[in-house]
Amino acid sequence: MEQLKQKIREQGVVLSDQVLKVDAFLNHQIDPVLMQQIGREFARRFRDQRIDKIVTIEASGIAPALMTALELGVPVIFARKHRSLTLTDNLLSASVYSFTKQVESTVAISGSHLAAGDRVLVIDDFLANGQAALGLASIIRQAGAEIVGIGIVIEKSFQPGRQELEKRGYRVESLARIQALRDGQVSFL
Repeated sequence: MEQLKQKIREQGVVLSDQVLKVDAFLNHQIDPVLMQQIGREFARRFRDQRIDKIVTIEASGIAPALMTALELGVPVIFARKHRSLTLTDNLLSASVYSFTKQVESTVAISGSHLAAGDRVLVIDDFLANGQAALGLASIIRQAGAEIVGIGIVIEKSFQPGRQELEKRGYRVESLARIQALRDGQVSFL
């Protein structure tokens, strides 16, 4: 998706050969026009999958997931990283290691929002090692629902996430695939 790549070139900040900062438009400040385009593109790529629900993790996955859901006319469920007084019954949970934050979290979704037979699309902001997507896949399987695809806004293709997901049979669609982060520059596949 060329608009996204251009935004990464213009406003992304390479912090190291492993970390790209995109807080100017995706995961702190959100560019709503770009999110709308991202939602349309994910909807175009997955429209034929008869999606019932979209699942993501708070917080950075919510904007692209919501815009995709708006295009497809389906609800969004986001896995919570923090316990809540209202999220206590019938919890589906998984442990997820965050590459960026270098911390393991337990994420949870109320089982009352996912049902056996639901056809679910996973949307997330980044794919690095695949741990977030695998955690969400575990939760979705716990509910007896089916994962019809995984949509990623920015994939760091030099890390093993895609391979981990594809070897488990998941369809992965990434809008921007980064080949390398070097010398303050981003190169795309």
